[in-house]
Order: sequence, then structure tokens, then C-alpha cells
Amino acid sequence: MEIRVVEVGGLSKLQLKHKLQQCSIRMNEYGIKLLDVEKFIISPTKRQLETVEILVRNLGFTDGATTSQLFQMADTLGLQLCPIDLGPFLRIQYLDQPETCTSSPEKGNQAPSGSLTIASEALSEDDHFPKGFYLRRTNDELWLRGYIADDLHEWNPYDRFIFCIT
Repeated sequence: MEIRVVEVGGLSKLQLKHKLQQCSIRMNEYGIKLLDVEKFIISPTKRQLETVEILVRNLGFTDGATTSQLFQMADTLGLQLCPIDLGPFLRIQYLDQPETCTSSPEKGNQAPSGSLTIASEALSEDDHFPKGFYLRRTNDELWLRGYIADDLHEWNPYDRFIFCIT
């Protein structure tokens, strides 16, 4: 488990996108889609959020779990879902993320090794719309990526999530 304090808010979408560019943050099309959707709202005032990074297995799921199972257990433990705008702000502030191991090929429909998935409420129930963000560093490039997962998606025991602490 790792605890971080992240400053969130106080920028417009345009300012946030510019800051991501300044930090050489790369994005996939799902990440861009999340940032551009009208429902993606950035708090106009800055605030600090305390977050915890936790493995799926440390939430009690040694064989993995679905998103709803993870979120229910986190709630039981007093953890909260993160606001959707935490993803880009955490990416900007977490520039020393360790390199993702690239020696083994990525498996489709699974979180990449070493990535951090932000636990947040989905902006759309559409299974083809991105559900949230994840952070990774690969080939010495920092990424803010969106992901798609339906309600039946099984997360692996070693997948890492970010929750907010109440």
C-alpha cells in the first residue's frame, strides 16, 4: 500500500490538457475521449485528496474480482471512489512511476503490468465508452490511458488500484 496526497482542480480543461502536454504525458484515444466528454468536470477550486494504492489481492480477492466486487469491498473498508478528474492530476504529479516490465507480451483485456487503475464512477453505462483512467510508464514514456471494461471483467489479484481515503 502506498499513500499519496494529490492536488486536484483549479484548472480549466484547456489548462489541464496544456499541463499534460508540458509534462510530455501521452494519451490513448480512450483517455482523450474521457477528457473531452461533457460529463468530465474539473473542480474549479483546488483541493487535496488523500489516496491509497492497493492490490486487488489486498482487498481480499486472491483469485481476482469484478469491478463491482472491488468497489463494494473498498466501500466496506472505508475507501471511496476517486473523482474522475483525479487521473490526470495524479499523472502530472506522479512523474517518477517505475517502468512497466515489457519483457512479456501484454495480454488483451487485462491491466498492463505495473499500471495503476484509478477507481472512479463510470461516466457512462455504455460498455463501449471508457470507464476510467489508468497510469503507466513504458519505454520511458508516461501515459494517461482510458480503458474499457464491462461488468463481468475480472481484475487479476496483482492489479493495482487507487482509491481515496475517507
